Amino acid sequence: MSDSPISTPNTESAPTPLAPALYLIPVTLGDTPIDQVLPAHNADIIRGIRHFVVEEIRTARRFLKQVDRNINIDDLTFYPMGKHADKATFSTYLKPLRNGEPVGVISEAGCPAVADPGADLVAIAQGEGLKVVPLVGPSSILLAVMGSGFNGQSFAFHGYLPIDGGQRMKRLKQLEARSIAEDQTQLFIETPYRNAKLFADICSACNPTTRLCVAAGLTTEQEYIRTQSIKRWKQTGLPDLGKIPAIFLIYK
Repeated sequence: MSDSPISTPNTESAPTPLAPALYLIPVTLGDTPIDQVLPAHNADIIRGIRHFVVEEIRTARRFLKQVDRNINIDDLTFYPMGKHADKATFSTYLKPLRNGEPVGVISEAGCPAVADPGADLVAIAQGEGLKVVPLVGPSSILLAVMGSGFNGQSFAFHGYLPIDGGQRMKRLKQLEARSIAEDQTQLFIETPYRNAKLFADICSACNPTTRLCVAAGLTTEQEYIRTQSIKRWKQTGLPDLGKIPAIFLIYK
């Protein structure tokens, strides 16, 4: 019998290569620890991607380092899709995917392609029959509906309302009427420093019995979610949300 040591075969399998797809990667809604709102699976996906289409390169780099500080940012390629980007170039961003490499999409907050230019990129990918994979992460829209107590079976997100005071009041009355007629929750947002003005316009335009939910700073230490009638809101007022992103919801 040989005295040589018995060799044990290596049973560890090599990492499975990431399937070529357009991965929609959610980010935090604020300075929230990543492990509180994003699954570990997302980090595994991110480590396998070398091409990222991003709304803002600087914040995308910071997010990736928060996911894994060992990620070599210099090895990555970033393609801008922010407000100053030329949408005519978006199709070229998918060239790596067409060549069999995965591509990630990262927006500034929450889920990409929802109230976000990433939707244009997804539309191109879908038009070409390329695989699209949305990953799990926080959506301020869904979180606001969940916390409002309003109809979660039928709701509509309208983004920003008109800046002009007269047009905005008209739009608010239209959305209130739609909420009543269709039994539908109506959601909209405003630039944080205009939150107080929008709140005042809602209280002025809507009926006292209409309910308003204000959902601000979701998933962060500043989180604030409250639902009251317009009549009650006029009595209590709104806390200072001048620097906190907020979603406003109205329902009959």
